[in-house]
Amino acid sequence: MNYQYPVKSIVIAGGGTAGWMTAAKLSHHFANTDIKITVVESSEIGTVGVGEATIPTLRRFYQSLGMDDMEVMSKTNATIKLGIEFKDWFKPDTSFIHPFGVFGHDANGIRFHHYWMKLRDMGDSQPLEKYSLGIALARANKFTFPAENPASPLSIFDWALHFDAALFATLMREHSLANGVVHIDAKIAAVNLHNHSGFIESLTLDDQRNVNADLFIDCTGFHGLLIADALKTPYVDWSQWLLCDRAMAVQSELVGEPAIRTVSKAHTAGWQWKIPLQHRQGNGHVYASHFTDEAQAEEILVQHIDGKVLHSPRKFKFIPGRRAQAWNKNCIAIGLAAGFLEPLESTSIALIETGIEKICGSLPTPFFNEEKIDYFNQVTATEWERIRDFIILHYKANQRDDSEFWRYCRAMSVPDSLQQKIDAYYDHGDLLHYPWEIFHPDSWLAIYSGFNFYPQHYNKNVDRLNVNYLKQSLAQMRTSIAEAIAGLPTHQEFINQHCKMPRV
Repeated sequence: MNYQYPVKSIVIAGGGTAGWMTAAKLSHHFANTDIKITVVESSEIGTVGVGEATIPTLRRFYQSLGMDDMEVMSKTNATIKLGIEFKDWFKPDTSFIHPFGVFGHDANGIRFHHYWMKLRDMGDSQPLEKYSLGIALARANKFTFPAENPASPLSIFDWALHFDAALFATLMREHSLANGVVHIDAKIAAVNLHNHSGFIESLTLDDQRNVNADLFIDCTGFHGLLIADALKTPYVDWSQWLLCDRAMAVQSELVGEPAIRTVSKAHTAGWQWKIPLQHRQGNGHVYASHFTDEAQAEEILVQHIDGKVLHSPRKFKFIPGRRAQAWNKNCIAIGLAAGFLEPLESTSIALIETGIEKICGSLPTPFFNEEKIDYFNQVTATEWERIRDFIILHYKANQRDDSEFWRYCRAMSVPDSLQQKIDAYYDHGDLLHYPWEIFHPDSWLAIYSGFNFYPQHYNKNVDRLNVNYLKQSLAQMRTSIAEAIAGLPTHQEFINQHCKMPRV
């Protein structure tokens, strides 16, 4: 018999972005029950607070809580993000953009890039990015709301935010408290396990109070105070493929108008992010300690910052990978406690979102059992591995020859799951897509194209189309996109009109 464990109380250990997002969503999910939700967070403990770039799923998350885009932006000093620009990743002095949108117009059941490949094979030199409205907007630093009912696939694009993560956590905290979540401001002194089941029974706080619960959610960051220290959950190490294991982050003054995209610039042993907010800029250097040292990494970081640096860089170490079980006994790890993948594609907060959604999906009624735990862990592992593969592709596909780091990445073997995708695309232009993938085929296409990695063969059904008609159709697509962005407001003009944060 699969025993049902009742859930009458939930304790979230740790606050920050992960803890308060979890509390906010669960307070909605269990709104019509008497389940007590408590967040234990000490005001004396800081958060990592590195990630300030998101993907569009975040907007759906806070909208499900009844929040409006412009409200969230104005309260978090946010700017618009249309994608990520990768500078120097393919080779030095190159640039490509991974947009939140699609390329071209599929037809006759054939994906657009096959038509584009035919013309490319015939000598047409127009880059794939010319067929993306999202990229055109990003290059022009312009923005307007996407059409609610696009007349054409060419009009489809999405957007996300660059925001102050601490302000967003505060927004989530206020929302949670207004919805009845209890906050205890204290440090966790001990995690107490049941003698027979091994389940977490209670948390002992630094003021000697004991806090009991049926379900515990670990949002204690890298420490994994519950999932790792108390329950000894193993960690799956992916550093054989993801070599970067150090990061440092620093804020700087914003110079000029904020870019409408995240910028990721490759360096000799890693990469640097640039994330513009309304009032400042976030910067960071993710690097491999085996290929450079901390002093060199900090020097590179500071050299490539435009404005005045506002504080000393914050530094931390990490092991890329995930917990072998995100849900162990009566404890679920969310955020950094569940694992860490470098913020190359802004997936940290997205994985918080999907983790929370899986908690809600696992608890349509306030009970859980071993079957639900097993399924949660299976899906979580798959989801993390899909993102892992996508990030590895960025390193594997590089054609830099200026450092040992990049040469190693290009030559290394990759997971079988990634190699299957690469082979399918290289052989016939197939963009394989599996369940529990955050990144859709057009995202993979953007990376392949950005690294000049092209299929050997396109779909031969394309040959049935008259070549002149094909050329005219693609030329019209390019014209339509160019005309669509003419006259649109700049990124800064849009912010000034709709969501500028009030100055205190």
